[in-house]
Amino acid sequence: MNEILKLSINEMANASFDCSCGRHHTFGVDDLIMGKGVLPQITEILKDYKNKKIYMISDNNTFKAAGKDTLKILTDAGFQVKSNVIDSGDDILIPDEKAVGNMFMELEKDTEVIVSVGSGTLNDMAKFMSQRTRIPYVIVCTAPSMDGYASEGAPLIYKGRKISYDAWLPMAILGDTNIMKDAPMHMLRAGYGDVIGKLTALADWRLSQEQTGEYFCETITELVQKAIKKVVDSTDALAKREEDAVLYLIEALTLTGVAMGLIGVSRPASGAEHMLSHYWEMAFIEHGKYPELHGIKVGIATPIIAQIFEEMRDELPESVIQMMPSRDYVEDLLKRVGAPVYPTDVKIDKELFYRSIIEGNTVRERYSILDLAVKKGKIEEIAQKLTDRFYN
Repeated sequence: MNEILKLSINEMANASFDCSCGRHHTFGVDDLIMGKGVLPQITEILKDYKNKKIYMISDNNTFKAAGKDTLKILTDAGFQVKSNVIDSGDDILIPDEKAVGNMFMELEKDTEVIVSVGSGTLNDMAKFMSQRTRIPYVIVCTAPSMDGYASEGAPLIYKGRKISYDAWLPMAILGDTNIMKDAPMHMLRAGYGDVIGKLTALADWRLSQEQTGEYFCETITELVQKAIKKVVDSTDALAKREEDAVLYLIEALTLTGVAMGLIGVSRPASGAEHMLSHYWEMAFIEHGKYPELHGIKVGIATPIIAQIFEEMRDELPESVIQMMPSRDYVEDLLKRVGAPVYPTDVKIDKELFYRSIIEGNTVRERYSILDLAVKKGKIEEIAQKLTDRFYN
C-alpha cells in the first residue's frame, strides 16, 4: 500500500492498491506522461483514433504555447483534427456560459475524442464536456499553475457564481516540461501558491476528521506532504527560475492531482484557503474585474487561514495543531518566491475581504476551520482582527 509513495510520476497511471485507510484506491488515467520533449507522444496516446474525429480546444495564449505544435504533430501524422481557439481577449479565459457555450457549439457530430491544450480553465472545461458528452479527453498541459489536471471536479462560472460540477478524469495527461518551464513567471508563482495551499488544506482535512468523522487517509496525506516538501525546499531556486525547481513544481502539482484522483475528491488539496479564493473570484467576476490567477489567490489566502488556525488554537485537537502551518512561515515562503502576499496586493478591498471571512464557509459544503470559528462564535472577532491588520 505504501508503494505509491515510491513510484515516479509516469508510473502512477492506472495505479490500484489496498490502503491502510481501509479503502481500495484506483487512479483511472490510462497514460501519465511528464518529461522533456514528450509532446510528440500525443500520436501514440491517440493511436486508436487515427481515422476518427478529434476536437482540439485551446485559447489565444495556449494555442501559441503548445496548441499550434500539437495541431501540426497530429495533422502531419494523418489525424483528423478540428481546432477551436476560444477567444480569451487580453486576460485569462473565464469558464463562463459564453466560453463553455462556444466549446459545445463548435463540437462536431461523431467526435470521438477531445484534446484540450491549456492549464486550469481549459482542463476544467474539457473534463466537464467529457462527462456530459461521454467523449474521452486528453489534456496537454501548458503551465505548472494549478493541480487540477487529475481531479474529478470542474469549477465553472454560472450566473456569476463558481460552481464545481461533476466531471471525468482525462484519458491521458501529457506535460512536456520544455513547454511548461517557459510559462510566465506569474503562472509559476500561481502554481507555487496552489502547492503552499495544501499546508492548510491538509490541516482542514484532519480537523474535519476530528470534528465530523470525515474519512481521512494517512497515505494520501503523506503523498501530498512529500510533494510540498520538495517544492518548499527549492523555493529560492524557483525564484531564480532554475530548471530543476520548475520541474519539482510541475511534479508536485501533478502528484497532488494524483492524490485527488486516487480518492475521487479534492479534499487533500483544497480547504478553506480555496473557499476564500473562490469567494474573491466570484466577486471580481460579478463586477467585471480581472479575477487574478487561481493559485495566486490561494497563496494569499493560505497565511490568512493559517492565522485563523492560530486564533482558534485553544479549540483544536493536538493532531490538528501538529499539522497547521504558522502565518509567518507561509508569508515568508511567498515573499521568497516573489509572489503576492496580502489581499491588498491584488486589489481586494476592505469590505470584500471582511465579508469573505464571515461568509467564506458558505462557498461549498466542506468542513473547515471557518466552520469551527462560526460554530464557536468567534468568526466576527477574527474577521475584524484580520481586516484591521491589512486595511488600517
